[in-house]
Amino acid sequence: MQALRKQNFYVDAYIYVVNAVDVGFVKDKADQILSENMRFYSGSKETVAKIVAAVIAGGHILIEDKPGVGKTFLAKVMAKTLGLSFSRIQFTPDLLPSDIIGTKMWRAAEGTFEVMLGPVFSNFVLADEINRAPPKTQAALLEAMEELQVTIEGETHQLPKPFTVMATQNPIEFEGTYPLPEAQMDRFMLKISLGYPSEELEKQLLDRRVEWRTDDPTAFAKPIVTDKELLQMRDFVEAEVAVDPDVMGYILSFRKIRDDERVIAGPSPRALISLLRMSRAMAVMDGRDYVIPDDVKEVATEVLGHRVVLKPEIALEGNVSGASVVKEYLAEIPVPK
Repeated sequence: MQALRKQNFYVDAYIYVVNAVDVGFVKDKADQILSENMRFYSGSKETVAKIVAAVIAGGHILIEDKPGVGKTFLAKVMAKTLGLSFSRIQFTPDLLPSDIIGTKMWRAAEGTFEVMLGPVFSNFVLADEINRAPPKTQAALLEAMEELQVTIEGETHQLPKPFTVMATQNPIEFEGTYPLPEAQMDRFMLKISLGYPSEELEKQLLDRRVEWRTDDPTAFAKPIVTDKELLQMRDFVEAEVAVDPDVMGYILSFRKIRDDERVIAGPSPRALISLLRMSRAMAVMDGRDYVIPDDVKEVATEVLGHRVVLKPEIALEGNVSGASVVKEYLAEIPVPK
């Protein structure tokens, strides 16, 4: 009986911890994560807020921009503030899939094979310049990003939770790059661009650089949450943030893009699910446990744009992009009141 009471005590304690996570807790932690990142990153706060929302929603992020704007730096600071184990994979033309997921090595002394796990076995993985590696190597992340597992020579290995991939890439018109295939682009919940900072923010960056006395002040960043707290935040967003049927219909209406005569493929069902998840995370970051149409509108371009595949003749003209098509539909589709 004493052992039984002890077991129930721990069960009750666990339930108490889970119930303590409410919209106020998630918003407070998200605000702290955002503020800590903005202590080091000099750029758009709205852009970083969307990245934080994607992490809370349990999605993967692709940052595409020119070299030197802080893509890698932001990823390292983000991992530190989230309190997660971190690994960086530098994608190069000679990188092999086994360099990412791992391999088996023969140990002659023991007469057995030993599994050597690759750098993908971390909570937060930075896939730096992912479009520098050929498609075969890029595809090594597909199973990891979708199923949270990898297969090494026939054996399946589960990845640690939480698991987030933040990939960076240079624009595909730069020489020596390989465009990501549509199947892999669809795995990223969010594709976003940082852009150049304003003159004021860039001066702020130079002033901070003098104060830091280093190009990499990541060591100064403070962890805001633990891996367990992040999982609890994700569970709350998934289970407790309400979506009105009219708002759900608004999200569903973006499937009309598939019928546009300019596109080969529009947003997939996975894309609409990602839009739903991101909208929930944006709602919580605004202090609400319900989604409004503005939450959807705020992230629709970043969630859906990279999943719209244009016909070759339209893409070659250079006047239309997947993101611009989504913006057109944002302006046309009636917003529920």
